[in-house]
Amino acid sequence: MGSEQQYIQLYEQCRGMICNHSAEALNLVRDKAFEDFKRQGFPTRKVERYKYSDMQRLFEPDLGLNLNRLDIPVNPYDAFRCDVPNLSTSLYFVVNDQFYDKALPKSHLPEGVIVDSLCKVAASQPQLIAKYYSRIARTDEDAVTALNTMLAQDGLLVYVPKGVIVDRTIQVINILRADVDLMVNRRVLIIVESGAEIKLLFCDHTADDRHFLATQVIEAYVEENAALELYCLEETHNKNNRVSNLYIEQQAMSRVHHNIITLHNGFTRNRTDLLLTGEGAECWLHGCVIADKSQHVDNNTLIDHQAARCTSHELYKYVLDEQATGAFAGKVLVRHDAQKTVSEETNQNLCATKEARMFTQPMLEIYADDVKCSHGSTVGQLNDAALFYMQQRGISLSEARLLLQTAFANQVIDKINLVPLRDRLHYLIDKRFRGELNKCEGCKLCR
Repeated sequence: MGSEQQYIQLYEQCRGMICNHSAEALNLVRDKAFEDFKRQGFPTRKVERYKYSDMQRLFEPDLGLNLNRLDIPVNPYDAFRCDVPNLSTSLYFVVNDQFYDKALPKSHLPEGVIVDSLCKVAASQPQLIAKYYSRIARTDEDAVTALNTMLAQDGLLVYVPKGVIVDRTIQVINILRADVDLMVNRRVLIIVESGAEIKLLFCDHTADDRHFLATQVIEAYVEENAALELYCLEETHNKNNRVSNLYIEQQAMSRVHHNIITLHNGFTRNRTDLLLTGEGAECWLHGCVIADKSQHVDNNTLIDHQAARCTSHELYKYVLDEQATGAFAGKVLVRHDAQKTVSEETNQNLCATKEARMFTQPMLEIYADDVKCSHGSTVGQLNDAALFYMQQRGISLSEARLLLQTAFANQVIDKINLVPLRDRLHYLIDKRFRGELNKCEGCKLCR
């Protein structure tokens, strides 16, 4: 046993405390998750889906955990004032791994829609949570999911009942706040019933200059003819380590748009699993990574075509500078019954220095014979001819490099359906390449 031993001892000693500050629906699966974690241990690089990230080393530090659920003083509106101009949202906060209920949006949600603490809803509607919680986020298949499930005490629930369309975007700000180095275990459950539609924007930020380790498990259920747009933006700092596992189940004729943008981080490992279980489901999966210094970003995806006539579109782009490392491993699995599948998977990468490293592994595994599938990847540097052409027209070398990098990344940003968010990200990416502050004017995190 390696770095997982401290978590095994922690759970054995603090199980009562963990359960007392949580809800029965979460506690019901906790012991099984613990046994699964003990059996697996943290994956080594010999495990295929973790070959590009050292999870043992990541979880070695002895970090604090707020298992007793002590209040951490923070006014999220003071700590964060980074709005997206011209985008009307209902704004919610999660501080570390706890839903912040002291300041809620004034705008009213459509009838029946719930955006609230997972524990709070589990107390009043245990059957709703028990039906979905930890069903597709299987603890016997992933040690990080097992660790999160055995330690998570609260989380966020987003529930949209049948036929309801939520016009206003729901924006959730995840703020990491602590006076000591801290580990948090965040949980999110999204339920979009048949015919319903919702747009979600998740933003990750840090309010303190401490070492943070965040595990996150998101389960999203998108039922028949429903639609989910999920945008995830990470803007933290180089002391922040994040491991996020996203599981999405799509039923017939459902539509999912998922965009994940990494602008600032320390170590990030994202796992995204999409299960297309009903005919005619369609998904768009896009990712953009900008990394420099010694930052590390690893995206691992699986699109599992289980039903016929489903379509998937996947595009990930990386821009790596200095000694940054990136990894992309994407697998499209087409099962025997998934005839008429259409799938395209592309990973394009730009290494701005000789020291930057990119590992890419796009994969197709096809068991049906009537499909149209493609995949590919590229790794390269800036085009010398294009740089020379721009310099001949009076553009400096540094500005030419910046323009080419920005244009490269913006091909992913242009896939975002929310126009105000798209415009905002164009602005933030330009600032990011220029080495300017990534936060907005007036935000206390900049000071």
